Order: sequence, then C-alpha cells, then structure tokens
Amino acid sequence: MARLRLTNSSFRTLTLLASILVLVILGGVIIALIEGSLPALRQFGFGFLVSERWNPVTENFGALAPIYGTVVTSIIAMMIAVPFGLLIAVFLTELCPPWLRRPIGIAIELLAGIPSIIYGIWGLFVFAPFLQRTLQPALIDLFGPIPVLSTLFAGPPYGIGTLTAGLILAIMVLPFITSISRDVFEAVPPVLKEAAYGLGCTTWEVVRYVVIPFARVGVTGGVMLGLGRALGETMAVTFVIGNAHRISGSLLAPGTTISATIANEFTEALGDLYTSSLVALGLILFVITFFVLAIARYMLMRIERRIG
Repeated sequence: MARLRLTNSSFRTLTLLASILVLVILGGVIIALIEGSLPALRQFGFGFLVSERWNPVTENFGALAPIYGTVVTSIIAMMIAVPFGLLIAVFLTELCPPWLRRPIGIAIELLAGIPSIIYGIWGLFVFAPFLQRTLQPALIDLFGPIPVLSTLFAGPPYGIGTLTAGLILAIMVLPFITSISRDVFEAVPPVLKEAAYGLGCTTWEVVRYVVIPFARVGVTGGVMLGLGRALGETMAVTFVIGNAHRISGSLLAPGTTISATIANEFTEALGDLYTSSLVALGLILFVITFFVLAIARYMLMRIERRIG
C-alpha cells in the first residue's frame, strides 16, 4: 500500500513539474522576444506597426507590409482549405467506397508529412510557372472590367506573389483540416445517422443536421490548427511570395510575411536596431497567433455550452 501511495505521489509530482516546465519555457520565449524588441519599439513606437517602410541602410523599419502579407496569405489559404478539407472529410466518411478510402487517407497523411521546403521548391519551379501561364492571365482578363476585382488582380502575371503563397499554404494546411475533420466525423455515433436515415433524410441532410453539428467542436479545432500553421509557415512562403516589402492592392504582386522576412534577413542583420526590428516582428507574430488561439478557444467554449 505504501509503495502504491509513493508511486502515485511521484507520478503526480512528475506531471506537475512537466506542466510547470511548459509555462517556464513559454514565459522565457515571451521575455526573450520582449527584451529583444525593446530597442526597435523605443525607437519607432506605434509607428512601427503602421509604417510600410523597411530600409536597412537608413535603419528605418516598419512592420505593416509583413503583417499585411501574413494576414492576406492566411485568409486566402483558409478560404480554400476549409471548404475543400470538409468536403474531402465528408466524402471519406460518408460516400467513399471502402476500397478507395484507405488509399486516399494515406495520401492525405503523406501530404501532411512532406517538409515545407519541398512545397517551396515545387511551388517555385513548377506551380508558379504554371500559374503564370494559365490562372493569372485568366484572372486578369476575367476581372479586368470589374472595378474592385480589377484592382485585386491587376498587374503582370509574375507567377510568384501573394496569391501563389496563399495557394501553397492552402495545399499545406488542407491535410491537417481533412485528417482532423475525418476523425471527428468518424466519431459520430452510427445510431444518430441511422435514425436520421430512418426518418427519410438524404445524405446531405444527415451531414448537415447530424454529422457537422455533432463534430463542430473538433472541426473548429482542426481549422484553428490549420490557421496556426498558415500564420507561421516560413520556408514554402519564402520561396514563392516574392519577398517585397511593400503593400499592393493586387494579389498577383510580390509581397512578404513576418516569417519570410525573419528567415531572409536575420542572418544578414547588422546593427542592434536591425536585429531588434526582426525580433519585434517575431513578437508581433506571437501576439497574432496568441489572439487567434484565444479566439478559437472562446469559440469552442461557446459551442460546447450550446451543445451541453
């Protein structure tokens, strides 16, 4: 009995120490980012967040262009990946023949395991030239006469650019959203679906009114996981976005993101102010990710309360 009590106490202490270690590491990261970004924040103040200028020669830095690129590419990625991911998950769980379900599932898992640099190389040498020859000229011709959309798809078809980066991110986050959604869809009790079919519901009605409402907590978590991946992706975006520190109304124009800027310039940063500005970008990305996760957690809590 005493041995079991000692084992239980040791296990409780070990888990407590592990939890405290996570908080210590997180606190250390936050402190390091804040300390490293203080020189830039003191020099530029709030103007660092609203300035587009990025000039290492004159040591004049602003984070607006990388923030804009990060947000826009993530929005493009999620607008594409979320509906396609959910449709694939529904197909695999409700409509796919058994002999085809496993190969598609393995293919999705393989997509999730491909290193991001492979996506970047493929995007630069294969996907971007393909878009330059096909999709981008078609978008320019199609939306050219339309006032607002003509601005979004203006300019020459570079191949690389904000739209290309968003599409690459969509391909990268699609497997995560699909895998998690498929798992939570499979967790729906069969008796609920059988009861709906027994009442005469179609497959679409079963998915719409039974499967998705039951699994919406897990689906929301998968979407937020994909969004976190899109916000912080570095190598693939660096290859295809063009790395231009400017804000353009056109999605076809080159741009940059926070992670791409840090990856490109950190090793070449000369001077404390330059380095501090890059660290400040990292702090901004951390804050953006934190708020996204906080909002996601709040949404999950509201959904759980409604279900309960």
